[in-house]
Amino acid sequence: MGKKTVPWTADDIPDLHGRTAIVTGANAGLGFETARQLAAHGARVVLGCRNSTKAEAAVSAIRASVAGAELSFVELDLASQESVRKAATRLHDEFEQVDLLVNNAGALNRRRAVTEDGIETTFATNHLGPFTFTGQILDLLLAAPAARVVTVTSGSAKQHRNTLDLDDLFFERHKYRGLAAYEQSKLANALFAFELQRRLNGTATGLVSVAAHPGAAESDFAQNLGPAVAFLSRPPIRRVFRIFMQTVEMGALPSLRAATDPGVRGGELFGPSGVSKGHPVINKVGTQASDPALAAALWAESERLTGVTFRFDEVADEPVAQAD
Repeated sequence: MGKKTVPWTADDIPDLHGRTAIVTGANAGLGFETARQLAAHGARVVLGCRNSTKAEAAVSAIRASVAGAELSFVELDLASQESVRKAATRLHDEFEQVDLLVNNAGALNRRRAVTEDGIETTFATNHLGPFTFTGQILDLLLAAPAARVVTVTSGSAKQHRNTLDLDDLFFERHKYRGLAAYEQSKLANALFAFELQRRLNGTATGLVSVAAHPGAAESDFAQNLGPAVAFLSRPPIRRVFRIFMQTVEMGALPSLRAATDPGVRGGELFGPSGVSKGHPVINKVGTQASDPALAAALWAESERLTGVTFRFDEVADEPVAQAD
């Protein structure tokens, strides 16, 4: 008989006192639970949120359940490149290093919209915002002895079909479908996470990049997926489909394991043990998400669109990712 494997739970999170963590989209759902658990285990947690009122409410809620929680928030709208840069500047004013960045925030827009930067909103929020934000605080991450970047993707990271069109990232030529735009952006998240690790390989830094996906978690995010899915996610009906879903607490575990498990290695993908639910384990990466040529091409396009380049060979007083 094989050796029994004990499921990983929040009780396995190590002591995080003395470490600083940033969680984007931390005012609700998976991000809130991720921030709450990190704070419960001693980390100083910065909530990166678009809405300051909701961020303040989340801070109050975490403090009510976690005695002595050390929390703050930074206003961060990932759809706005200007907002991302302002948030990064504020973090440089407050911290000398960051030990953990959880790129959790995400959005799905059922109708096509364009940001102030001229970028399709879902792609701007889910990929280009985190790309810029990670680059703008890269020096703070490099300054920590063993920092980690966790990028939250979706089950698309395990798929083998192509859902990323580099020639039409903004759905300017193809008919816009909200779910298709979302899946494309989440595949971009996975490609970013793994390409970041490739670029970290061979450097002297202890920084690693990993990816995580929550499976089918019972969060309010389902309301964005259209009337049918929103209807099915209503509490009375949700109970019928619970066999396929898991709680927000369980859905946050892949991110938490990716963020805190000492045994994590760069380039890994954590997700539920089952198709859509279960305790967090290493998942196999799909063909598209593991394609280095596609990842490099997306990286180059992301640099062009944002004006941000990553430099891994220095720790400076100013952000190492500069806008041209």
